[in-house]
Amino acid sequence: MTRDSAPIAALETALGHEFGDRRHLERALVHRSYCAEHAEAESNERMEFLGDAVLGLAVTDHVYAAFPTLPEGELAKLRASVVNADVLAELAVEVELGPALLLGKGEDASGGRTKASILADAMEAVIAAVYLDAGWTAADDLVRRLLGERIRENASGPGGHDYKTRLQELAAQRFDQLPRYQVRAEGPDHSKQFFASVLIGGEIQGEGEGRSKKQAEQAAARSAWERIGPVSDDAFAGSSIGGNDDA
Repeated sequence: MTRDSAPIAALETALGHEFGDRRHLERALVHRSYCAEHAEAESNERMEFLGDAVLGLAVTDHVYAAFPTLPEGELAKLRASVVNADVLAELAVEVELGPALLLGKGEDASGGRTKASILADAMEAVIAAVYLDAGWTAADDLVRRLLGERIRENASGPGGHDYKTRLQELAAQRFDQLPRYQVRAEGPDHSKQFFASVLIGGEIQGEGEGRSKKQAEQAAARSAWERIGPVSDDAFAGSSIGGNDDA
């Protein structure tokens, strides 16, 4: 296989794991489209299968220990909030996995390095690569580094609800309105930054940014919830948001 070593070295640095045998990482980056053009190559699909199991167990073990009061159903929701294709694709963008992929010419030309499905699958394979290279502790450490902040954010609401859910419930209860999000993106496809504003009753209540639309919306929701959530209802009796006293 012919590949540029610089993107792999950059990925290794971003992962925070120095591979004893870098071939594990290299195999995790081989998409099946490349194998269709190179008969000697083996795709990352088997490693994706293994990485999915490692990821699931690592997150399950973490949330079970970190949130001893959450019931089984809420633990399952919390795990699902980070163990999914969207989040895996976001992680892949954050560690700049795309430039290191081996793709077939057609897939590469059609933007395969930025396709969420390809990135998500490869991210699972990379987790497997760390597991195969250094064992459970290294893979578990990687998962916690990559997902720890997301888990904390998603578990911060009552019952493990994320801030978008918390804000929606608050807005419906207090203002009889639902939040509305406005999102814009800046930067090239491989390194976009998203900026979100959340409006209630036509007024901006919070703003945030992130490496994905979902992250930006969560950040904006958190900003809004922290602004209006802790304040007593009395403070909003005369608010223009949902205020229909004169109607």
